[in-house]
Amino acid sequence: MPQGAPAPLVLLPGLLCDSRIFAAQLARFAGARAIDGFGERDSLVAMAHHVLAQVPGPMALLGHSMGGRVALEICRIAPERVERLALVSTGTHPTQPGEAEKRHALLDLGRADGAAALVDRWLPPMVAPARRDDAALIAPLRAMCIAVGVPAFAAQITALLARPAVEALLPAIRCPTLVAVGSEDGWSPPAQHAAIAAAIPGAHLTIVEGAGHMLPAEAPDALNEAIAAWLSLPLSD
Repeated sequence: MPQGAPAPLVLLPGLLCDSRIFAAQLARFAGARAIDGFGERDSLVAMAHHVLAQVPGPMALLGHSMGGRVALEICRIAPERVERLALVSTGTHPTQPGEAEKRHALLDLGRADGAAALVDRWLPPMVAPARRDDAALIAPLRAMCIAVGVPAFAAQITALLARPAVEALLPAIRCPTLVAVGSEDGWSPPAQHAAIAAAIPGAHLTIVEGAGHMLPAEAPDALNEAIAAWLSLPLSD
């Protein structure tokens, strides 16, 4: 990379997602790159190493949902590679009571009745209530999630249920950081993101009105404006 050139924007998708979740971001930001899913890797650390192997040099790193947790593992493993950090619709809390049972119930449904049955149960709560009948939004999301498939879901929930603790990592992050969430995100709500932003020195919190958990697809223009502002922030000394 030439001296002084900005780090490329690298986008990390979440559970049951691939690069298609970032179609609007890839269209807006020249040189942006999305990791095309994590396949059947079954640990967040393995996913982080996959990203580090795929993208040389420094990154402006944006993780959505599970991708946010992968981004934090990259910060832990190779902080010098993260020039900027954006955490979108994600969490930093440990495994919650009942979480494993709920995730495994979805997996059992997928194994018994196929990926479409799993996605039709899992996806609607991931978008804002007012958008759940919006075919233009839901149809491509549904197709993406079905294509990612049940084996990847099984591996990814294994990774999420064994997630490392990150609370102590957050105060050590020193790069320009964006924390973004939809106001209607019922899976990872705004209060959760306010706590994340408060734990990271100098982090900027953006709450996008009317959007749910699938923020990059639900409110692409608003998220893109937040990303552009984040990319323009001066780097720490």
